[in-house]
Amino acid sequence: MDKLLEIYKKHKEIIHYLMVGGLTTVVSLAVYYGCVVTFLDPGVSAQLQAANIISWVAAVTFAYFTNRRFVFESESTDRLREAAAFYGSRVTTLLMDMGSMFLMVTLLGWNDKIAKLIVQVLVTVANYILSKFLVFRKK
Repeated sequence: MDKLLEIYKKHKEIIHYLMVGGLTTVVSLAVYYGCVVTFLDPGVSAQLQAANIISWVAAVTFAYFTNRRFVFESESTDRLREAAAFYGSRVTTLLMDMGSMFLMVTLLGWNDKIAKLIVQVLVTVANYILSKFLVFRKK
C-alpha cells in the first residue's frame, strides 16, 4: 500500500489530469446526447454541428474549472487571463485535431478509427503541456 501511495504522490498531477480528462469526456458526451435527444436533430447538418459545439463548450468549461482546482491547483487571481489562455489552447488543439484527421484520413487514406485514437493521444499530451506551461504555470 505504501508503494501505491508513493507512486500516487510522485505522479499525482498526471493521475488527476487523466481522471479529469475522463470526466470531461463524460460531460462532452452527456451534453451532446442531451442536445440531440431533446432539441437538436443530428440529421440536419447545422443542428449536428450545433450539438457538437455546445458539447465542446460545456466540456472545455468543465475542464477549465476542474483542471484549475484539482490538477494544477492554480492560485492565480487573474482568472480572466487564465481562462482565456485555457480556451485559446483548447481551440489550438481542436484545430490540431481537425488538421491531423484531415491529413491522416482524407489525404493519406488511413482508417478513421485508428487515426482518431492516435490523434486523441497527441491532443491529450498537447493539452497537458499547454495547460502546465502556458495556462497554469507557476510563478
